[in-house]
Amino acid sequence: MKPWFGSPGVTSGLMLRILQCLFASASIATMAFSTGFSTATSFCFLISAMGLQVLWSFGLACLDIHALRVKKDLQTPILLSLVVVGDWVTALLALAAASSSAGVMVLYARDADICKLDPKLSCHLFQISIAFAFFAWFLVVISSHTILWLLASLS
Repeated sequence: MKPWFGSPGVTSGLMLRILQCLFASASIATMAFSTGFSTATSFCFLISAMGLQVLWSFGLACLDIHALRVKKDLQTPILLSLVVVGDWVTALLALAAASSSAGVMVLYARDADICKLDPKLSCHLFQISIAFAFFAWFLVVISSHTILWLLASLS
C-alpha cells in the first residue's frame, strides 16, 4: 500500500507531529512569559490542553522516528485506532481551549477594554499564544483526518 501523507511511520507524519509539538510548545511558552495569564481560567485551560498536545505529539513523533529507523510498518488497525482516538481527543481539547481563550480575548480587548485599562496584562502575547494553539489544532486535524481515512481503507 502506498503511504499516505501524514500517516504514522512515514516522514510526512513525523513532520506533522514535530510541527504540532513545536506550535503547542510555542503556545505554552508565549502564554507563560506573559503577565496576568492566570486571571482567566480559559488561559490556564489553554496551557493544560497544549501541554497534553505536546506530550501526545512528542510520543508519536518518537514512535515515528523508531519506525523510520527500523523500517517498521505502523499501519495496523489496532495502532491506527489508538492513534485516531488520541488525536481526536487532543484535537477537541485544543479546539475548546483555543476557542474559549479567543472568546476571553475578545472580551478583554473589545468588549470590556480590559487591555487598555490594565497595562500590566500582556494582551498581545495572549493573542500570539492563541494563534499558535489554533495552528497546533489545525495540524492535529490534518493528521487525525488522514489516519481516520487510512483506518477506513484498511477495513
